[in-house]
Amino acid sequence: MTKLSVQHLLGIKYITKNDIELIFSTADNFKDVINRPIKKVPSLRDITIANLFFENSTRTRLSFELAEKRLSADVVNFSASSSSVSKGETLIDTVNNILAMKVDIVVMRHPKPGAALFLSKHVKAKIVNAGDGAHEHPTQGLLDAFSIREKLGKLKGVKVAIIGDILHSRVAISNIYCLKKLGAEVMVCGPTTLIPKYISALDVKVEHNMLKALQWCDVANMLRIQLERQEINYFPSLREYIMMYGLNKQILDSLNKEIIIMHPGPINRGVEITSDVADSKHSVILQQVENGVAIRMAVLYLLAA
Repeated sequence: MTKLSVQHLLGIKYITKNDIELIFSTADNFKDVINRPIKKVPSLRDITIANLFFENSTRTRLSFELAEKRLSADVVNFSASSSSVSKGETLIDTVNNILAMKVDIVVMRHPKPGAALFLSKHVKAKIVNAGDGAHEHPTQGLLDAFSIREKLGKLKGVKVAIIGDILHSRVAISNIYCLKKLGAEVMVCGPTTLIPKYISALDVKVEHNMLKALQWCDVANMLRIQLERQEINYFPSLREYIMMYGLNKQILDSLNKEIIIMHPGPINRGVEITSDVADSKHSVILQQVENGVAIRMAVLYLLAA
């Protein structure tokens, strides 16, 4: 198979296992490109890509921009805070104005779940969802699974614990869909208030004791507390959260095995993870960043085809 089964990348939910494997094999090739002295390929030389970010983002936006430039695409960057959106322009109007400039692919992050799906039904460009509310973040799910495969050589049968604020995390949902499709076992762990009710429908284990989750898993993906999405207090205090769900070197050393530590970023050092864990030999956080560029190159290349 050399073609994706979908026109857009709206979520891992909508793509097949074959799609994921095609993206991975394409990313393997692009990873070689990234590590060459000349890091550019002319693959998307005639393609124009617009990055529409209606929500703050540093890593994802830079990662997409770098991927686009590595593929020699023309890039248009759009930030909602400094645009006519703040004057009341609708999403459709904004995008149609950008499409009138003959844009081929739109990479969009939006605070509302379903924004990318809505857009895909109303505009002619290919849409890549760079995160929609607490719904999905497909390229992050892909790069996390890709990083595990790179480190362990496989995903089938690998035990992955996703620990932290599951309720507000689009990363958790995309990770669950992606890992399950590739045959990994998944457990979510966090305070009861931060585990969504529907999670059992996704066929994942639920654990509230972090030590038990760590003893079970091969890979721990530590999520930050998304305070910007929380309107009420979901736990008594940050200090109490750190005591129960903060990962430090002492806890890591107490396990009778080595596990891989991941984090989608941005890291709240000293909250969900301490600096000595984030910077330790167990951590693949910087590899995730590098793999993010390769995965996004692969996605854009395959959609443009």
